[in-house]
Amino acid sequence: MVNPVLLIVVPIGLAFLTPILRFISKKWVKFIPVLGFIFNLAVSISLIPAAIHDPLIVKLGGFAPPFSIVLVVGPVGILFATLISLAGVLVSFYALSYIKEGPQQKYHMLYMLLLAGATGVVLTGDIFNLFVFFEILCISSYALVAYLGNKAGIESAIKYLIQGSIGSSLLLVGIGLLYGYFGTLNMADIASQIGTVDASRLFIPMALMITGLGIEAAIFPLNAWLPDAHSSAPSSISAILSGIAIEVGLYAVIRVLFTLFDVSSFLLFMLVLGVVTLIIGELCAMSQKNIKRMLAYSSIGQIGLIVFAFSLSSNFGVGGGLFQMISHTLSKALLFLAAGFMIYKTGSMEISSFEGIGRKMPLTALLFTIGTFSLVGLPPFVGFASKFMIIRAALAKGEMLYTLLIGLVLLATVIEGSYFFKVIQVMYFKGSKTGITKSESPITGLIPMIIFASLIIFIGVYPEFIMGIINPAASELIDKFSYIRSVLG
Repeated sequence: MVNPVLLIVVPIGLAFLTPILRFISKKWVKFIPVLGFIFNLAVSISLIPAAIHDPLIVKLGGFAPPFSIVLVVGPVGILFATLISLAGVLVSFYALSYIKEGPQQKYHMLYMLLLAGATGVVLTGDIFNLFVFFEILCISSYALVAYLGNKAGIESAIKYLIQGSIGSSLLLVGIGLLYGYFGTLNMADIASQIGTVDASRLFIPMALMITGLGIEAAIFPLNAWLPDAHSSAPSSISAILSGIAIEVGLYAVIRVLFTLFDVSSFLLFMLVLGVVTLIIGELCAMSQKNIKRMLAYSSIGQIGLIVFAFSLSSNFGVGGGLFQMISHTLSKALLFLAAGFMIYKTGSMEISSFEGIGRKMPLTALLFTIGTFSLVGLPPFVGFASKFMIIRAALAKGEMLYTLLIGLVLLATVIEGSYFFKVIQVMYFKGSKTGITKSESPITGLIPMIIFASLIIFIGVYPEFIMGIINPAASELIDKFSYIRSVLG
């Protein structure tokens, strides 16, 4: 069996080898991320059966937990590692023709470091290494937002850096307090001892950690950095920030709440916070005239829906949240990638500049439309299956509060549909801009978009294809005692 540590070591190693490989061939440097994440995707897929059957515990340093640094490759970890690798391959392939300006070598290095950090976050079983990998992800993201070197990008990166640095500091202080209480950094060991400390003393480290991680997860009101960052970054990076980075931040929030602390006392707050984040994100998206800012605010709304799903704290609700994360990654990555070449074609991010683009770039516009239909939740796309699962889990609670919140979730879906259908109307049913020739996105751009769209349709029609990993992953998050036994023995 391949050692899961390679999922982190390979992209980090390739990132540091890139400057050396550049002396051999500048032309082939851009293919390094593609090859690296093809390897990661193959390894991730090969580890799925073993990880579902019995979590793989990788002990680094030759010591047994809790004294060693461990990687926990269970259903949750391998699900996200596979999703990160899949997005990493497709978006890096897209970048072959999309990234033509700027210091390309640095782009590819930072891209690999970003996704290596994301993979480390979802696999680590140690809260300090959670912080370390989280910092690798964040610092790479700051630099990539400013990659184009224009005023908007640098300004957005600085805002992101300031807010992210505050979040990282809060996270580190929270980790320090937990270490002071328990004398260990191993998540399973802390979880096994959490009942020995008075709950009132745990509130401060929990609040610090959730706030610090919540900034990267873009949970309201910690999401001020996101619209500027996503709209200023190259579209390939916007796809990764929206489809992977904020979801990894949310994974860390969920892991801390479900595994380390007693989530039951915090559920009502998270439930309401999720709905508030959803409504505010969708309302802000509806008022946007810039396509990338609209998609960025839409991501905030989607994060709110996922928080709502996890806060239901049932197998079906947590499974729905995981399903929605997969749906969001596929759909939002497709939308940002399609928008990238439409922006390149029209020379503008304004939605009004896309008039008639459906006739000028028919295949790209069709792929964008598939992404919007999925995100809104229309059948037979994957977004319908994930949203249906969440609504069903909420209805199963059988209480008036949940019925009211479901009504707000459905209202947010109507709002979401209104602004996405407005974009489709502009693309297909408005007069076309003069001076734009009829031509498609490059083949290296179309291939990843077609794969994303195919997965959206295939999983939407056959959701059982991924339920075999979603159900064990949901059980792992809810049953923290099983997690403790897997790690500590």
